[in-house]
Amino acid sequence: MNNLSLPVTDYLEMETANILLYDDNEALRISMEALISESVDLNLLGAMHTPQNVVSDIQTLHPDVILMDIDMPGMNGVEAVKNIRAYDEKLPVIMLTVFDDNENIFNAICAGASGYILKRYASEEIPSAIRTVMSGGAPMTGSVARKVLQMLPTAKSEEQEDYKLSKRETELLQLLVNGFSYKMIGYELNISLDTVRSHIKKIYDKLHVHSATEAVSLAIKKRIV
Repeated sequence: MNNLSLPVTDYLEMETANILLYDDNEALRISMEALISESVDLNLLGAMHTPQNVVSDIQTLHPDVILMDIDMPGMNGVEAVKNIRAYDEKLPVIMLTVFDDNENIFNAICAGASGYILKRYASEEIPSAIRTVMSGGAPMTGSVARKVLQMLPTAKSEEQEDYKLSKRETELLQLLVNGFSYKMIGYELNISLDTVRSHIKKIYDKLHVHSATEAVSLAIKKRIV
């Protein structure tokens, strides 16, 4: 399990994050509402049983982060993420699900999910995952992070593309894949936040991407790290 908790000083620096939750399990919605209410910097705007109206919900409620189940009636979470990405490329969407199989993980990430947390670890990981994704990270339950790096076989028929990442840039990309925020990367590598941002910009340029989600998705699909 990947512990993504941040220092108390980081909590104090963050503005309140407004959350929208989509899950057809009423008990889960109630428990998530209680969990989020315990955090002074998190605010649950609404908990919906279906994401069929997700775009209009976003337009009306203006969330900062969306928590999205995968298996729901009417429209599943992966399709909902695709709709969100068609409307807003950058709004963070964390998958909150019981599924840890390769197909669901891969489909969610390719659709544009910003993170992937298993429900059995929700009480431990969701608050810090929200804070992480708000600061540019891509939070994943540890077992999921390991799995996504192993799910795709190396394509022997294709030459591995050389993105010309430096050793330090590769280290940073690995930490992004592992769900680290910029501040956590700086602490891990003992470098300043400005230096982290500088490296991240170079990584984006070399990978031809524009966000942490795109960088993580490409790193997983192309097995860059």
